[in-house]
Amino acid sequence: MMTSARFAPLALVLFLAACNTGGLGASSNGPFAPGVDYNKQAVDGLIVGDRLMEAGEYELALEAYIRAAGEHGLTPDVLTSIGAANLGLGRLGQAEEQFRDVLKKNPDRPDALNNLGVVLLETDRTPEAVQVFRKAYALDNGQSDSIRDNLRLSLAKMENPSYDDEQQEFKLVRRGRSDYVIRQTP
Repeated sequence: MMTSARFAPLALVLFLAACNTGGLGASSNGPFAPGVDYNKQAVDGLIVGDRLMEAGEYELALEAYIRAAGEHGLTPDVLTSIGAANLGLGRLGQAEEQFRDVLKKNPDRPDALNNLGVVLLETDRTPEAVQVFRKAYALDNGQSDSIRDNLRLSLAKMENPSYDDEQQEFKLVRRGRSDYVIRQTP
């Protein structure tokens, strides 16, 4: 009898704690992930893809761009982004085809020209890459440092074919403020 009297206050506290209707799901800072709000509009797939490209997650970026194609259609922006993701994944043939498709419809897109130039350099077609970079640089009015740097690197590679490939760092250009960088892997 003496031991049950000692545990009575503990039992009362546990009983009262169990009566709380809040539970773990009621607080906004609980351990569980919040539910999905189906009333909110989803973030644009192009924005998600661009963020993933910056993080180097090319496969996930490609999936986001494909979702964006479902929303927007195969616009030049979407197709250029898909090509950039394929280039990041090393799928040079697919990327080249996508950039050329964009340029058939819009031949004056410096971003697509620049990215096509990167593919051409990666596939050892330096003279054609130099021409593409020159056109991209002219259409961009020299405002993009990335296009200028790529043109400079391609000219150096054309003048000296044994130019050290490990030192090259080609930059993809996207729509918007920042650039993607494609680095050679050691």
